Amino acid sequence: MLIEVSHLRKSFRIARRQTGFAGALRSLFRREYVEKFAVDDISFTIAPGEMVGYVGPNGAGKSTTIKILTGILTPTSGVVKVNGLVPYRQRMENARQIGVVFGQRTQLWWDLPTVESFELLKAIYRIPESRYRRNLTLFTDLLGLGEFLETPVRQLSLGQRMRADLAASLLHEPPILYLDEPTIGLDVVAKEHMRNFIQEINRERGVTLLLTTHDMEDIERLCQRMILIDHGKVVYDGSIDHIKETYGHDRILILDLDHEPHGFDLPEELQSAGVIRLRSEGRRHWIRFDRRKVTAGTIIERVGRDYTIRDLTLQEPEIESIIRQIYERGL
Repeated sequence: MLIEVSHLRKSFRIARRQTGFAGALRSLFRREYVEKFAVDDISFTIAPGEMVGYVGPNGAGKSTTIKILTGILTPTSGVVKVNGLVPYRQRMENARQIGVVFGQRTQLWWDLPTVESFELLKAIYRIPESRYRRNLTLFTDLLGLGEFLETPVRQLSLGQRMRADLAASLLHEPPILYLDEPTIGLDVVAKEHMRNFIQEINRERGVTLLLTTHDMEDIERLCQRMILIDHGKVVYDGSIDHIKETYGHDRILILDLDHEPHGFDLPEELQSAGVIRLRSEGRRHWIRFDRRKVTAGTIIERVGRDYTIRDLTLQEPEIESIIRQIYERGL
C-alpha cells in the first residue's frame, strides 16, 4: 500500500476557561486543561493510483489527518507510513514525494510572476531542466496557464491561482497528491478545468489522490472510493456506488403528460406504496418513491394506463443529500 494509517490519534490540550472574576484570577495561578481528540483511532490504506475522497463536517479531523500525512503535525499515537516513510520523522524525504494544494493558501511567491515561482520550485526540488520544461509545457496546455505565466501572483484571479498552484504541486512529479478544498470559491468553468486536469494526471501518470472537500460533485466526478469521518472517527469507507445503493433509497421520477382533462392524481395503489407527488408545473409532475417498495417501471406502467406520457426523467439521489442525512442521523 502507498499510504498506511493505523490507529491514528491526535489530541490537543485546550485551556478550560473559568467564569467570573474569581475564576479568571484562579486561572492566573492554576490553569486547567481538557484533552480534545481531533483524530481518534483512524485506520485506512490507499493503494497506488487510487483517487479517494476524504470527507466529513467541519471539525471532523480531515485537515488534521492531511497535516499528519504531510509531516506538518506529529500524531499523539498510531502508525503512519507514506510510500514507506514516516512523514513527521522524514519530513524532507516525504516532501519530495508528495504534492499539496490547500485551497485557501498558496505556495507561490506573491509578488513574482507565476513562471518565476515555478523556476524557484524547480531549484528547491532540484528538477532536471528537461523534466521541468516537459512538465511546464504539459501543464500549460492542460490548465491554460499561458495567458498568465508572466503575471504576478497577486494579480491572478482565484481560478488562475488555483490552476497555478496545482501545476506547482506537480512539477517535481510526485506519486501522491493531497488536495484540501481545491475548488473552493471557483466558478463552474474553473472547476471543470481542475477536474479534467486531475483525471488526466491520474490516468497518464497514476498519481494517487487524497481529496478533502465539501463539494460532493468533486467527489462524484473524481473518486471511486470515499472515506467519511465524523468526530475524528471513520464512519464509512467504501465505494460511492455502494453508499448510494445502501442509503440513497429515494428516487425522483419526472413525468411530462400529454393531456389531463381532469387534472392528475396518483392511483391509490401507488400512494399506498409510499409514492408521493412532490409538485406539478403545468403538465410536468415530480414524483418521489422508495425503490425498495416500488420500481420506476411499475409507476410508469400504472400511470400510463390513465394518461399519455410524452417524456420522462429519472433522477438518482445526489451524494450530497445522502451525506447530509448521514451527518444528521448517523449510519
